[in-house]
Amino acid sequence: MACWLRINKLVGLSFCALLFAGYGSAQTPQALTLKQAVDLAVKNYPAIRASGFQLAAAGLSVDQARTDYLPRTDLYLQMNRATRNNTFGLILPNSVIPGISGPVLGEASTGGTWGSAAGLLFAWEPFDFGLRKAKVDLAEALRKKAQAGAALTEYEVSQAAAATFLAAAAAKESVRAAQANVDRLQAFAATVAVLVRSELRPGADESRLQAELARARTELIAAEQTGQEARAALAGWLGQGGQLVEIDSGGILKPAPPDSAESTPLRSHPLVESQSAEIGVTHARQKTLEKSYRPRFEIVSAVYARGSGANVDGTFEGGAAGLAPSRGNWAVGLAVKFPIFDFKENRIRREIETRYESAEQARMDVLMEELKTREERARVQVAGARRIAETTPVELTAARTLEVQARARYQAGLGTVIEVAEAQRMLRQAEVDEALARLGVWRALLALAAARGDMTRLLEQSNR
Repeated sequence: MACWLRINKLVGLSFCALLFAGYGSAQTPQALTLKQAVDLAVKNYPAIRASGFQLAAAGLSVDQARTDYLPRTDLYLQMNRATRNNTFGLILPNSVIPGISGPVLGEASTGGTWGSAAGLLFAWEPFDFGLRKAKVDLAEALRKKAQAGAALTEYEVSQAAAATFLAAAAAKESVRAAQANVDRLQAFAATVAVLVRSELRPGADESRLQAELARARTELIAAEQTGQEARAALAGWLGQGGQLVEIDSGGILKPAPPDSAESTPLRSHPLVESQSAEIGVTHARQKTLEKSYRPRFEIVSAVYARGSGANVDGTFEGGAAGLAPSRGNWAVGLAVKFPIFDFKENRIRREIETRYESAEQARMDVLMEELKTREERARVQVAGARRIAETTPVELTAARTLEVQARARYQAGLGTVIEVAEAQRMLRQAEVDEALARLGVWRALLALAAARGDMTRLLEQSNR
């Protein structure tokens, strides 16, 4: 019986161990490549979702503008109880004193009676000299502006996520070089300790090396902190704020592809498209104002009825008389409305929009010059980064040779521990420089692609 219980206990513990092992492996985050990080940022970053909602709202605004072509029908119902005293005279239009109809009676009364009214008004504009089309065009221009804004937001988020990924990759390489430096110093410290105990080297060498090792560990801690901060910043762009994402920087540590000689037309750049949409909005507003100073024609028809509990002689029928409309009428007509004296205001407003359009066009000219300058500077950065990347392998090879020779000289009694420590520091810096040089080429290529307005091709190359 005891043996059986022991077996059950072992089986249960094994099951729990497998369960927690599976849980731990499921929680391990997947390392993201540069393209995967950018795609995730485009998918999850809140600003992109906000621009998507704005674009959807702008699309609905176009549908709303098209409803102006439809006729309008208003239904009105009312019931009231009021006195029936009426006087001759004029009441200027206002929103305070209600109107009253009926004959003027010989005496006033404070008694009230029921009244009712019901009506249906149909109105339709058969032609409008292009005003409704201008309003639809304005709504369409606003939709294009929202669409360009969404594309610009996606472009900016992609650019920021890519730059943050490169910063995290650089921090990761710094941690790797710092860890390698600590490992080398620890191995060398073990050798020095043996020599000191054998009284082949003074104890000061071991003390100096321990100080160098402590310094290297401090640099490793600082590098790890920088790396965690960079990964936390990247998580924020990926819509995973408060977490530490893992990155796979292997693709961008390989030799970078040649930069494409083909330059994307600047007119397709997200910044240019956004500014073009802004110019289109001002132009559409100007066209709408041009069409608004026109006569407005409406075909109007109405069917209505009224009821009253008061008679012509001033008597009241009493009870529920007047609650239901009892006298009906109908009407059909053509209404014309033209604000004659609005011409000056309309002209000034059109001139204002013209100035706005000229200002936006001037901003477009400035933007084109900035993009040309940015692209040329990026080309220079790519050329310089490639030259640096060709030089750093020589530095790394020399630093490795120097470190090996310094350790050999020290073990042969021809060198000092200071020379070895200095050689290892140079090797660590050379490792960092070599990794940062390769990342620098990618950073410059991304800057060139961003200046051209399209990073898709380069991101696909980084994922291969």
